[in-house]
Amino acid sequence: MNGLEEWTSGLEAVMSPIPEREAAAVEAARAFAREVIEPNAVAWDEAGRVPAQAFREAAGRGLCGLTVPEALGGRGLAMPAMALAVEAFASACMASAFSFVVHNNLARNLSRNGTPAQQSRWLPSLIAGERIGAFLLTEPQGGSDAAAITTTARRDGSAWRLDGVKAWASNAAGAHLLSVYAQTDPCARWRGIACFLVEADAPGVVREPAYRLLGGHAVGAGGFRFDGCRVNADAVLLGPGDGFKAAMAGIDFARVNVAAMCCGMLGRSLDTALGFSARRRSFGRTTLEHQGLQWLLADVATDLEAARLLTARAAALLDGGGDGHTLAAAHAKKFATRAALARIGDCMQAMGAPGLLTEHPLARHLACAKMAQYLDGTTEIQNVVIGRAIARGPLADSGAS
Repeated sequence: MNGLEEWTSGLEAVMSPIPEREAAAVEAARAFAREVIEPNAVAWDEAGRVPAQAFREAAGRGLCGLTVPEALGGRGLAMPAMALAVEAFASACMASAFSFVVHNNLARNLSRNGTPAQQSRWLPSLIAGERIGAFLLTEPQGGSDAAAITTTARRDGSAWRLDGVKAWASNAAGAHLLSVYAQTDPCARWRGIACFLVEADAPGVVREPAYRLLGGHAVGAGGFRFDGCRVNADAVLLGPGDGFKAAMAGIDFARVNVAAMCCGMLGRSLDTALGFSARRRSFGRTTLEHQGLQWLLADVATDLEAARLLTARAAALLDGGGDGHTLAAAHAKKFATRAALARIGDCMQAMGAPGLLTEHPLARHLACAKMAQYLDGTTEIQNVVIGRAIARGPLADSGAS
């Protein structure tokens, strides 16, 4: 079996059929994963970023504006199709997949919230892969408490002055356009947070060195410092209060994507372990014929199926726009990231020492599975979401204990 062909269709098996137009975009994503990401994953990890040329090549296949409406030059994918596309990307390399997703999400934000002038100025270059986008919300001291950001935006005549430090920004190593969340009124907490579009080479913007991580360096994670960066009024993408609300609204979208990426990594890891175990022999038979190994991989397959179902449900609810999608996204992200970390390790164990070799993708996936537990809200934050939901459920309302 070939993981990029066999297991990236896993989510598709538990989802409702998607429109033919969207299916073509998903197939383009699978081809890009197979032909571009897979052969270059190790090199991109060593380089610490996805190169600009890869974004341009992705754009040539229509993969840099996946959820941007067709009227604005994008592919107009709904959430289920987007999940299938990022699952395919991540089956080759999750760090690279997340880099492309962050870029796509900035284009999505612009298409939904930008003025016509902002859209005409920035969207074409983002969709064409000529500029790489990044999302700057997190700060060194803030972590998951996004409302506590201390980067300030102060009026400077008709313009704004930005000061502060941002951390853990994906694509920081090579980004050209930054969506920067800053506090306009510290007394207002989240109601004072606005979002600004800032060019990475603007005066007063300092790109910090990229982080050295356990793995997943292709995501290009790093930080920026803003020292009296002056931007015009037309750089305001979302005004005070609206910036924070939009950031939180995008979190559910991001969590479903992370869950889909974990499905992609875990499916590819299971495929790799099965193929290897079907060829390797021990004690006169293939290792896959030993019951102990079959049971180990059976547990992997069960968790993969569960992760796919949770992700598919969250994608469908998010696309429908009804109640329950925030809780569904939290369940999917929590379970899929936990399953990926534990079960990719089991796939490596099934392969024995060869599972450690870099010629197989499992070690790369294992590092990214740990990274996934921090992205777009830690596992503990998912428990906060889930815990609050069950606390205000029917039993809580009735006073039952």
